[in-house]
Amino acid sequence: MKIDWRDQLASEFEHAERARAEGNEGRARVCARRAAGIAIREYFLRRGIPFSGTSAYDLLGRLIESPEIRPDLKKNCIHLTLRVSEDFRLPVKVDLIEESRQLCGALLPDWMT
Repeated sequence: MKIDWRDQLASEFEHAERARAEGNEGRARVCARRAAGIAIREYFLRRGIPFSGTSAYDLLGRLIESPEIRPDLKKNCIHLTLRVSEDFRLPVKVDLIEESRQLCGALLPDWMT
């Protein structure tokens, strides 16, 4: 049985919030990035946009290059692909769970219905 993309998104965001509540921000970032990847994959499929690579990181990179994506959404994608420092901190102060929610909502306005 194939899991619906909406269920996958909900699960990733639940995992992200749980990880954050447990003090595991690194895991929260991973879950937020995976949620974005799920939304991007569905966005591309709906539009018949060919894509290669199935990792969330690859999909975020492909979306960054897409000319039809708004600058604010590209910024969200860039934040979601940032590397952490040696002490596991992001170079900018952002909430990646919220950035991912904004991106998912903009790409798939029906994702919460």
